[in-house]
Amino acid sequence: MLKKKIAILGSTGSIGKTLINIIKKDKKNFKVILLTSKKNYKELLKQARFLKVKNLIITDYESYLQIKKHRYSKNIKIYNTFGEFKKIFKKKVDYTMSSITGIEGLKPTLDIIRYSKKIAIANKESIICGWGLIDKELKKNKTKFIPVDSEHFSLWYGLINTQIDLIEKIYLTASGGPFYLTPLKKFKNVKIHQALKHPNWKMGNKISIDSATMINKIYEVIEAKNIFNIPYSKIEILVHPKSYVHAIIKLKNGLTKIIVHDTTMKIPIFNTLYNNTKKTLKSDKLKIDLLNNLEFNKVEYKRYPMIKVLNYLSNKHSLYETIIVSANDALVDLYLKKRIKFVDIHKNLFDLIKTNHFLKYKKIYPRKIKDILELNDYVRLKINEKVYKS
Repeated sequence: MLKKKIAILGSTGSIGKTLINIIKKDKKNFKVILLTSKKNYKELLKQARFLKVKNLIITDYESYLQIKKHRYSKNIKIYNTFGEFKKIFKKKVDYTMSSITGIEGLKPTLDIIRYSKKIAIANKESIICGWGLIDKELKKNKTKFIPVDSEHFSLWYGLINTQIDLIEKIYLTASGGPFYLTPLKKFKNVKIHQALKHPNWKMGNKISIDSATMINKIYEVIEAKNIFNIPYSKIEILVHPKSYVHAIIKLKNGLTKIIVHDTTMKIPIFNTLYNNTKKTLKSDKLKIDLLNNLEFNKVEYKRYPMIKVLNYLSNKHSLYETIIVSANDALVDLYLKKRIKFVDIHKNLFDLIKTNHFLKYKKIYPRKIKDILELNDYVRLKINEKVYKS
């Protein structure tokens, strides 16, 4: 049997490492064609040596120079930009994982679709800001798409053989983050280490802060709307501190599907890789104690004011979503640098997205990736100007 050819964008991040650990246990069935990283050249080289990968992309120039000097790099083709895809791929790979974080993951995600039979996308920004462009490329190149986020993978899995027009409502669950039980009066003085301490998931700094403000759920609502073509009126967020239920699908025929799995990204990643095969994953037993006490609650707006961003969204895809993502990215970065307080994240974001100048972007559809990237730079500049002047 021929080995399945794999490409991994962002292989040194948590998603990439999890995928590689899965592949390591079944090396005989896979051949990794490409690994990429921004700066972590030591980990990238370690992965390449173990999996015998012949193509690497590392986009930070200083890291690129360092890896080129390494004695283990002699028999590996190493590139500094994603513009080299055409040199690497002679024909389509069977599976691509796109897990580069941030808006910089959008262009390589879009570009690699033509070289992939199936693509699993973990990059939120791509699906939020550039879904129209991505969907067009998927259809043009007949590339199969599977979402990787636990919530969207659960929805995708739960909707197999189910018509979209049979959906009455879908519910995305949120853990509530580290401040689910914190008294509201203490929010003014939230420390960075407190905001980073997620109760259920081990994540990077940026996504941990997004979970604490709960803008990550705004992102997931936008993603669900885009991926499944479901209006916002049919999507609701429920706070579920146990993080055991990942999606609930209420159908018009009276049935409700509930997708449950442990708090590990290994499960959705494994299933995007081995979809429709008999390969099995050893996992924990069903947690009866959790099922007996699941606990769901409505979102408390005073505790999570960022949820009000939903009031500004339109069902029509536009550049406005890019403004929200870019503004939040800049504000979280400023918070992590101790330039603003935790409560200033949502205050500054609303100050920006409510202005007439930015509201007009709700009527502008992104036709080229350049539209998204230029707007991202502009919004980040405006946020930094505002904060540093105050």
